[in-house]
Amino acid sequence: MTKLDDLFRDPLPDRDTYILKQAIPFNPDQWTTRLPNDQWWPKPLSALPRAGRWPIVDRQTVFRMAEHSETPEGRRDLLIATLVWGTGTSTRSIARRVRIFHENDLDWLDHRITAATTEIDRGDPVAAYLVLNDRDARVKHLGPAFFSKLLYFASAGHPTGGLLPLIIDSNVALALDELSPHSWAPDERWDSKKYANYLDLAHSWAERFGVEADMVERKLFERGKQVRAGTT
Repeated sequence: MTKLDDLFRDPLPDRDTYILKQAIPFNPDQWTTRLPNDQWWPKPLSALPRAGRWPIVDRQTVFRMAEHSETPEGRRDLLIATLVWGTGTSTRSIARRVRIFHENDLDWLDHRITAATTEIDRGDPVAAYLVLNDRDARVKHLGPAFFSKLLYFASAGHPTGGLLPLIIDSNVALALDELSPHSWAPDERWDSKKYANYLDLAHSWAERFGVEADMVERKLFERGKQVRAGTT
């Protein structure tokens, strides 16, 4: 049995439990005090349930916000919700994330996000990835680990062109480095060719093991964390 087979050996929970309800705690005060003004805070994030000290946001909530992202405000809300889901409660990490809104022209930022999400709507997640990974027009402080999250959520959970845009980050890359024949880590500026290879691999593994592609992404993320911690 290969390491890949072993990763999917145990039955996985259903997608609703394992993916859509994957919830991340967040500290709204750390966001609202750092965004350009308090009107920027997305309203859907203001009435979420708590788990202990903090409110939590799950993937399903962000997917639903993507269904209302046809305006500049809607796209901004989707981006902020994506960042909140991907960042958690770390004050230092939140401070890094909000630099996106302070160190980029906001009209230009919306233009880039619109261009990328348009490619998602057209069914080309790799072209969408390339829009935001273009060296000559890259959004400051929005690297692949976060803009791939944005592309994923912008799909509202529906495959485009037969492929679901998937999240790639350093943990996913560590797992890919272990399980695929290609080198992925420690480089964190994966080009569009690598992203295309990743989507092809993840979707082929999803078909092989009878799961959804984003379930593969989460298993890779968890495996990468184990690799990083030396607990494999």
